[in-house]
Amino acid sequence: MATKKRSSASSSSNYGLAPWLAIAALVLLLDQLTKITIVRLFSYGESHAVTSFFNLVLVYNKGAAFSFLSTESGWQRYFFTVLGIAAALFITFLLKRHAGQRMFCTALALILGGAIGNVVDRIAYGHVIDFLDIYVRNWHWPAFNIADSAICIGAVLFVIDELRRVNK
Repeated sequence: MATKKRSSASSSSNYGLAPWLAIAALVLLLDQLTKITIVRLFSYGESHAVTSFFNLVLVYNKGAAFSFLSTESGWQRYFFTVLGIAAALFITFLLKRHAGQRMFCTALALILGGAIGNVVDRIAYGHVIDFLDIYVRNWHWPAFNIADSAICIGAVLFVIDELRRVNK
C-alpha cells in the first residue's frame, strides 16, 4: 500500500494561520503586560532581588540583542523597527505557506510575537524595555524581556526542527 506524502499546500489547509497568529498574539500580550507592570512599579535602574541568581530590574535598550549598537546616535531605532516589521511580514508568509508543520510554525510564531513586542516598544518609547536579570556572582547576563525569551525559545525550536528534518 502506497503512503501519501503530505505537501506543504495540503498541510496548510488543515491548520491555517489562526493557531500560529494566536501564539504570536499571546506572546505579544504577555510581553506588553509585563513591561507595563515593570514600568509602573520600578524606577529606571531600580533592581529587586528575587533569588540568588535572578533580579527584576528596569533598563532600556536602544540597540538590539545584548545591547548591540545601543550607544549609537539613534538611527538604530529606525533600522531595528524596519527590520522587525520586515521579519514579521516574512514570518507571516512562511506561516501561511507551511501552516501544517507544527514545530516549525510554533518556532516562527514565538519569534513573530517577540519581534512584534520589541517593535511596539521601539515605536512607542524609542527603546526596548528589559527587566529580567540573570547573574552568577558579579557576572550579569544582559537584561532581557518576554519578547526576547520567546525569540530565543523559537530559535531553539527552529534548530531542533531543522535537525529532525535533516535526520529523516
